This record gives sequence, structure tokens and C-alpha cells, in this order.
Amino acid sequence: MNFDDLNSLRPDLAFIAHWVREGSHVLDVGCGDGAMLRYLEMGKGCTGYGVEIADDKVLESTQRGVSVIQHDMEEGLDLFRDNAFDMVLCLSSLQMMQHVEARLRDIVRVGQEAIVSFPNFAYWPHRVALIRGRMPVSRSLPYQWFDTPNVRYATIHDFKDLAEKCGLEVLEYVALAEGKVVTFLPNLRGSLAVFRLRKRTGTTD
Repeated sequence: MNFDDLNSLRPDLAFIAHWVREGSHVLDVGCGDGAMLRYLEMGKGCTGYGVEIADDKVLESTQRGVSVIQHDMEEGLDLFRDNAFDMVLCLSSLQMMQHVEARLRDIVRVGQEAIVSFPNFAYWPHRVALIRGRMPVSRSLPYQWFDTPNVRYATIHDFKDLAEKCGLEVLEYVALAEGKVVTFLPNLRGSLAVFRLRKRTGTTD
């Protein structure tokens, strides 16, 4: 899979891939079908593993040639040592977890840096839906309220507060819409938030 394929398939992943240095050792938590990790391996010379719980996604990842571990992220990442990876990816999956703070600390523990993305609940169509008395349904939140795998909802400002509470340094963050960076009123106009993080120097759990 080349960059053009990834850009047409998932423009948000194509953008995020720019934040991963060539040759990095990567852990992709909630790797899904393995498209991102496969691209990083083939296009940027990265190595690493995916972590996924769904049987069908594990199979798809394996068929792509990705090394994937079937594991429930809710149980933590104790199978990996501290700073085992250059980069940990948690893309559009943290909001599906019950214990977000604990999992976020775990992600940064095993990686020197982490990239986390999640649907931005403050995106303007979501606000309009709530004003109309409805739960939002959009490309970034494609599920109905009764069958969604998402159990947590956050805005860009909410996540920044959580990162600070967890003793994390926000290296950079952006809001994306259709895979493109939104610079004007990002918390209102961006459908997906993407943060690059690391544990603050001198911080202990």
C-alpha cells in the first residue's frame, strides 16, 4: 500500500503517518484492518505490532502481513515493557474504552511518544444535532446511539485537560476535517482531533 492508496482510503491516516519518523518501532493499539501499520512498514521502514480484539480485524491485519496480537486493551498493556516503542498509535479507539485515563497512561508508558485521535464531539454538526434534540450521527460518529461502540465523548479542550492531569506533554495537536487540517475555529470546525504526546520529563505515576 503506497501513500496515495492510504490517502484515498483514509486521509486522516495519511496525515497522521507524517508524524511517525522513518524506521520507528511502532505499536498500533486498536489497529483495525492493519492498513496504517502496513503503510508504515512498507512506506517508512517501520517495525512493530498491532493490538486488536475483533476476530475479523485480526484476520484482515494478518492477511495484510501485519504482526497482530489479539488482546483486549481494557486489560492494559502489561505485556510490553516501559518505552518499548518509539511511537504508540491509538487512532479513533480510545473513546471506546471504559477506563480512558488508565489506558492513556499505559499508552504513554510503553511508548516514547504517542499519537491519539478521537472524534471531536464539539464539531458543529454534532452541536446542531444536539440542539435539535438528537444524538449526533456523522462520518466521524457513524453509529446510532443504541449500537455505538463509543462509550466516551470528548472535545479538543477536554482532552487537553486530561493530558495535563495525566502529566503528559502535548507536543502538537490538530483538528482535521476530511483529512485536512483546520486552523480557524478548530474545536468547532474539526471532526477529528489528533494529539501527539509524550510523558512530561520528571513525571512519575
